[in-house]
Amino acid sequence: MTLAPTPGQTVGPFFGYALPYDGDSHLVPPTRPDAIRLHGRVYDGAGDPVPDALIEVWQTGPDGAVPRAAGSLHRDGYTFTGWGRAATDRTGHFQFTTLRPGGATPYFAITVFARGLLDRLLTRAYLPGAAPEHWPGATARADDRGFVFDIRLQGEDETVFLAYAQD
Repeated sequence: MTLAPTPGQTVGPFFGYALPYDGDSHLVPPTRPDAIRLHGRVYDGAGDPVPDALIEVWQTGPDGAVPRAAGSLHRDGYTFTGWGRAATDRTGHFQFTTLRPGGATPYFAITVFARGLLDRLLTRAYLPGAAPEHWPGATARADDRGFVFDIRLQGEDETVFLAYAQD
């Protein structure tokens, strides 16, 4: 029996074809007064941009609580679900419109899907002043509209990636 390839088993245009959807990178509308931008670039081991990666973000709300709203794929213009997805452009750039995460240690949980990866990569982008001392480079930089977090898949200044134990 031959099984169909899954995202973790294939390389190619799979992510750009099957996973993006309307409003995927807008966790809140860009016109919302408390909206911020989380953006950055994905680079490969040679320092070149990755034009076909897919980034997911998971986060708490400004109050530090994990959103419990149903329907993460449904964007109704006001419900904050704490989850979004953005494809990189030809320069490796991704962008989310979201809210500032709250809590004692505010961060964005980030998942990276990209060509050549057999499975997703997991990392965190902490707000300035919140990153653990042993995680250099895990802090997002503030800019005029929110935060910048570049992801380096290999090489010098490689992003810290997390192991995820599944049962």
